[in-house]
Order: sequence, then C-alpha cells, then structure tokens
Amino acid sequence: MPGFGAPELLILLVIVLLLFGVGRVSRIGGELGSAVKNFRQGLDDGSKSKNTEDEITRKPVE
Repeated sequence: MPGFGAPELLILLVIVLLLFGVGRVSRIGGELGSAVKNFRQGLDDGSKSKNTEDEITRKPVE
C-alpha cells in the first residue's frame, strides 16, 4: 500500500479547510494537542505511582 506524499497531504489539507474552516481547524488542533499532552501526563503519573507503590510494599532485607 503506497504512503501519503506531499501532494496527497496538501490536497487533504485543502479539503479539510474547505469543510471545517480555518478557525475550527485551529481549535480542533489545539484541543488535540492538549489531549495528547494530558494523555502523556497520565501515563507518566501512572508509572510514577506504580514505582512508588512498589517501593512502599517492598520489605527491607535483613
């Protein structure tokens, strides 16, 4: 299956702009960016809390 090249991506961008308009596309892009940022923060927080739980439940070696 062939990949997308520059001409295909440009045509797709023009179609999206015609359908949604510039203002709505920029708003959607901002919301998508903040969603990805929150998702990454959630992943980082989850791994930090798991590491903390492991340290708490670990018994000291005597």
